[in-house]
Amino acid sequence: MWRAGAGLVKGATQLSQRPVNLPGSKGIYDLEATDSRLILALTTALPASAADKPHNVVVFVADGLRYDSVTPERAPALYAAKKRGVDFVNSHSVYPTITTVNASAIATGHYIGDTGNFGNSVFVGRLDFGKTSTPFLEDDEVLGLMNAEFGGNYLNETTLLAAARAAGFATAAIGKTGPTAIQDVTARDGTQTLVIDDAIGKPNGLPVPPDIARAIADAGLPPSAPKTAVPNTDQNSYMIAVATKVVLPKLKAGGKPFVLVFWSRDPDASQHGTKDSAAKLPTAQSQYGINGPSAVAGVRDADDTFAGLMGALKSQGLNRTTNVFITADHGFSTIVKSVNRNTSKAAEFETDSGDPVDLPSGFVAIDIASELNLPLFDPNLKRNVDYRAGHHTAFGNGFIGNDPKAPEVIVVANGGSELIYLPAHNSNERLHQIVDFLTKQIYVSGIFVDDKYGEIPGTLPMSAINYRGSAKTPQPAIIFSFASSALPGCEPLLLCAAEYADTSLKTGQGMHGSFSRSDTRNFMAAFGPDFRRHFADPAPISNADITPTLAGLLHLDIMPKGALTGRVISEALKGGKPVAFTREHLVSRPAANGRVTRLDRQSAGGRRYFDAAGIPGQTVGLSGP
Repeated sequence: MWRAGAGLVKGATQLSQRPVNLPGSKGIYDLEATDSRLILALTTALPASAADKPHNVVVFVADGLRYDSVTPERAPALYAAKKRGVDFVNSHSVYPTITTVNASAIATGHYIGDTGNFGNSVFVGRLDFGKTSTPFLEDDEVLGLMNAEFGGNYLNETTLLAAARAAGFATAAIGKTGPTAIQDVTARDGTQTLVIDDAIGKPNGLPVPPDIARAIADAGLPPSAPKTAVPNTDQNSYMIAVATKVVLPKLKAGGKPFVLVFWSRDPDASQHGTKDSAAKLPTAQSQYGINGPSAVAGVRDADDTFAGLMGALKSQGLNRTTNVFITADHGFSTIVKSVNRNTSKAAEFETDSGDPVDLPSGFVAIDIASELNLPLFDPNLKRNVDYRAGHHTAFGNGFIGNDPKAPEVIVVANGGSELIYLPAHNSNERLHQIVDFLTKQIYVSGIFVDDKYGEIPGTLPMSAINYRGSAKTPQPAIIFSFASSALPGCEPLLLCAAEYADTSLKTGQGMHGSFSRSDTRNFMAAFGPDFRRHFADPAPISNADITPTLAGLLHLDIMPKGALTGRVISEALKGGKPVAFTREHLVSRPAANGRVTRLDRQSAGGRRYFDAAGIPGQTVGLSGP
């Protein structure tokens, strides 16, 4: 039984109770609105045809794959998959459009207000946590520390793999370090879900069971994965070889239904690391940015990896009994962060010339520290930062205040978005100062504040984007998205976005994390014995819908703690009927300078889907004047 809920924005209209039939199921879903919470109770979600033995499930994640990147020329296998089964033409990444954020949504079926995975880097709430109190979560050791810090499971929700494992399924997760382990975040000793990521064989990697290590050696594979490269062909080839030569045969030999998640590091690695146009301003004519040869090769690498996995399913006789769900954690944009000296304090300190300069990593922390006239401290390197001398923090994160042991403001960089924490008890004045400053910056587009501060001009509440729920980890006070724009003369629009980003990467390379539609527009498709064929689904779906849908097909009993969940994508299942959906827009009160935060979103089945948000005219894909 999957029981899921979705919170409503304060003042929103509640849905009346009504039954909804799940195609092919023996029971119904009851939609029931109670105390501003919409609760979906699943009595039975197992199709009658699979009542005796559920079909296997494979979830394939192509990290950073944009929907429009999947063409017959660039990604023939993935293109054929969406044509064969369900093409989710109205797909959504969860905001912020960052890897571990969406990994937690894919794993649990919950939005980020429940999982507390607020970014790839977060503030953990105390200053003596591990090597830094603002850790980067794409690290197996850090994930273990997060679990220890927050009650044994920092996500505070049961993942699909954990539930399947508990129900007797064989379970495995393979691929990119960080999001792979998040798929069963409490399985860390090698005796539960089989977790093999590209940190295999390294001191801080997860243990590999002895029989798997022997099978890897017997398959002629080395004990460690190759280093990440551009394109990431060698590493992906190693991981798919482990999957097809070792893991799939083991799953088949076990005789149980299985659930396998494979997380491909490409095209993300190639789009981030592309050097075709590093430090150059992209243009349509030059094909600079992440539409260049390196990134195109990364898309093809992901496609070849997917084709290899599907070929192994077929050769081992598993293709007809396996449902395959394909997704990407986020879209992507080209970085353009070259500015004039008067655009940012960080740029002013960077150079004395009048020439444009790339904003340094940590420019937001520098700008806020300068605005507040307070010292800046690097929590990663644990040293003071003399930003007036042109220095900056190592990874963008910064403690601001006179005492680094009691910072007034904590800034945590997350690529296309930024988290700001206000740990001091008397933080209301600082929040208003920072928001007033942010509304004046050309690189800011879309500001959300913790609901406890009330209505702040120029901002929307975090609850409007499902960013406030039952999370155990500390709640940011502010999250904002960086501004984005379209590259001139480039088409289609969502392959042609440029964005500011707080990163060490350069103009011309790739980034994501913003609230532009280019970053929220991910690739999603599904096929298999329980999914419709040749169906383009017009209804909105997101990464948070994957676990509710697959849990239903697997007849799993998952009881959520939080209410911010996805829905069962019933219209995509065999016998499914159309799902009604609506579009709506929220607009904040204007700031003193007239700027507003606008949010474009959709609703279907009582769930919200976020298209784009920001300042009109400064966010790709945002509607309105």
